[in-house]
Parts: sequence; C-alpha cells; structure tokens
Amino acid sequence: MTKNKTNYIDPGSFRDPSGFVYYKNGKIYRQVSYGYQETFENKTFSDLLKKLVEERLIVPFKRANSTLAFDKFAVAVLEVEKIPFISYPYEWSFGQLRDAALLTLKIQLIAMEFGYSLKDASAYNVQFIGSHPIFIDHFSFEPYDTKKPWIAYKQFCEHFLGPLLLLKYTSGTLGKLQRLYLDGIPLTIVSKLLPKQTYLKPSIALHVHLHARNQIRYQDNHAKITSQISFSEQKMKALLDSLETVVSGLSLPRRKTEWGEYYTFTNYSDKAFDSKKNIVSGFISEVDAKSVWDIGANTGEFSRLASTKKIPTVAFDIDPDAVEKNYNKARESNDQFLLPLLMDFSNPSPGLGWNHSERKSLSQRGKADLVMALALIHHLAISNNLPLPSIAHYFASICKFIIIEFIPKEDSQVQKLLANREDIFENYDKFSFEGAFEKYFDLIAKEPILKKSLRTIYLYKAKE
Repeated sequence: MTKNKTNYIDPGSFRDPSGFVYYKNGKIYRQVSYGYQETFENKTFSDLLKKLVEERLIVPFKRANSTLAFDKFAVAVLEVEKIPFISYPYEWSFGQLRDAALLTLKIQLIAMEFGYSLKDASAYNVQFIGSHPIFIDHFSFEPYDTKKPWIAYKQFCEHFLGPLLLLKYTSGTLGKLQRLYLDGIPLTIVSKLLPKQTYLKPSIALHVHLHARNQIRYQDNHAKITSQISFSEQKMKALLDSLETVVSGLSLPRRKTEWGEYYTFTNYSDKAFDSKKNIVSGFISEVDAKSVWDIGANTGEFSRLASTKKIPTVAFDIDPDAVEKNYNKARESNDQFLLPLLMDFSNPSPGLGWNHSERKSLSQRGKADLVMALALIHHLAISNNLPLPSIAHYFASICKFIIIEFIPKEDSQVQKLLANREDIFENYDKFSFEGAFEKYFDLIAKEPILKKSLRTIYLYKAKE
C-alpha cells in the first residue's frame, strides 16, 4: 500500500475488527467498524469510557464529524489525543511494565462494574505520558458474560506476569524476549526459565507453572474445555485480586551495575558538574526545542533540565537498573514530561512484526527537535568501534539540533576504556570529531566545562 503522508492507517492497527487507528492532516483518529456498532452506541459503554477518561486511565478523545472517516464503512469517528512518544514493552523498565499491568487489571475491574470486560490484555494497549501509564485502545471491551472465564487471562500472563517474573528471578536482559515474542512470552518458556523456588510460591505456581502445564495438556481441546468451565463474577474478582496481589508485590532485587551507580564513580568535581548543568540548560533554552531525546541519560540528571522546562523528554539508556531508577524518580515526582526508556543505540529497536512496521523502529518515531549526547561519544567510538563520521551522520538523521560532549583520550574515563585493549583509534581526537560533525551540522556554540577542562560541550544545528 502506498502511504499518503497526511492520510494513512497506522501499520500496527489491523488486527481488531472493531476498528482501526489512522492519521489525517497531522491528527489521530479511531474509526468504529460496523461489527462494533452495537457496543459503541450503548449508553453504558459511553459511561464506562467517560469514567476511564475522567480518572486518567484511558487516552482522552472526542467524537469527530463523520466526514473525517477514513472510508465509507465507518459507524463513527473519534479524534484521539496524541501520545508524545510511542514506546513498546521491550523498551520499558521493570516498574513501567508492572504499572502497565496494574493499570490493565484496574480497568478490567471498572469495566465489570459497567457490564463489560477486556477482550484482550496486550501490553501494547498501554502507553506512557511521562511517568503516567495510560490505556489507548477504546475498542478492547466486550459485554461481560459472568458465566465465562476471562478471555484475556492467558494474554495477561504472557504479556505482563511472565516477563515481570523473568526480570525479577533471572536477569534484566531477559526482558529482550518481549522483542522476540511480540504476542507475549509463552508460559511454557517462562516456566522453564524460572528457578525451582518459584514452584513453592502458590500464586506463581498457579498462574504460570500450572497454567503452562494445562496449556500443553489441553492445547488440542482448548475451546471445548473452556466452554465447560463454570465461572462466576465472584471467581473473576478472586482471579483479578490474585493477579493484582502477585504483580503489586513484585520488586527487583538490589543489583549493582556500572551505569546504575555511574554518578557515584564519575570523575566530575561538584564544580564541573554544576558548570556542565548550566551549559546544557542554557543550550536547551537557546534552541527552543519542543521534543528532546537524551541518549545515554543514565538516571536522568540532565534529562530533567529539559523536562522541568515542560519539554517532552525521552531519556534513553542501555542499563536496566539506571532506567528503573530514573522511572522511579520520575514517578515519585509525578513528572509528566520525562519518559525513561531502555535502548542500546548501537543496536536500537528495529521495525518489527508484519511487514517490519507493526512496531515502529526508533528512527520511524523521530525526529526529535533536540538530541543530547553527553558523556557518550567515547563509548560509541571506542567501546563499539563506530567511526566518528558514521556517528555524526546518524545523529543528523534523528534530530534538528544536538548538544554533544566530546571527551578526549587523555580523560580518565576514556583511559579506562583503553586499559585492556589496543588503542587502534588514531582518528579519535577533537580535530577529527569536529571535522566529522561539521560535515552534517553547523556549529552554534561550544564551551569547555571548566576553563582548564579537557571536556567540551557543543551545540550544533543539522544542515538543511
């Protein structure tokens, strides 16, 4: 399909027959299909959506004129409030995934009060506005049948509970499995990866291990078995209460990582650190950015220089512990402009799913007005062997302006990187750095962190 830049269906919105998301003249709409007409036009359903909007649990919307429909098959059209930055579960910290899970359970309980139930419990139905999780799928509801089990139970366990347990009991790196299994990590895999001690925990044994075993046992007769199960509203509430108890009770063990403790071991003096903050803050104000990406943000010390100016800011870091700390701090301060995310910029999120576009690559979600790359260039160039011209070219493709810090070989942090390897980086110096970036950017300003500092911060504007 050839995509009209001003009028096109979201490439990830094709699985639900109830409707789809599309873009028109820079705005976001949801089209209601005929199959969802009866539910959508029910007053009780309208009351449910109204309550969810009022409680900031679902993204706000308003009824739009039918002339704005994408095609002639529309029953109704909703104009939906735009999410500042679309993120995915495999980019979230442990705390973000847990809060998204609890949001899903809370919405299910509220829906039941109005006679509805979530027909799916996909983690992709949740986004974040700053530190605030919010549900985005207005068509995920169906009339609640008290005699039937929760149809989304398995999906909830595979999208939320299983990944959370893997992050808690195994390794933070296993969160990357969510990138491999877009429809949720199969419980059979989760069960095998979890340590044996989890069999002794009743809730985990029930929702994961026994659940996985029953999936294998009844996989050929699932529909028949499900139809024979006697259920009730009381059993449903007990199930949801059990899930809420186990999810809310999960926390990460204390782990010390290099980047999670970065500011404890940095070679900055207090004076240099304050000077760096002042320079960066001034550069942010100078470009009047409407969106900021902080790459290598660690726990967000410099990201907050932008978010406190009420600029939507995405704080990327490779370290799960650093991202978790950043999110917890943003959550505690109710920062609505700072979104911490897990991202390796030497291997950023690609386009995934059907036609490589169901889940967008990082580049497809840009550009940012401003990128900040502080204390990062030496890691890209030396740790990852990336040529300076290639780094400059990539940054020019994802931003209009960049604040970037150059750290020379003489710096103690660079010396650490070179301590156990041969120095093959003849072109890693200030002259080569400036030459590489001035091919793609125009220099606006540069300042040393202190008068005698080896480190310099640059403000560049990408060439037209």
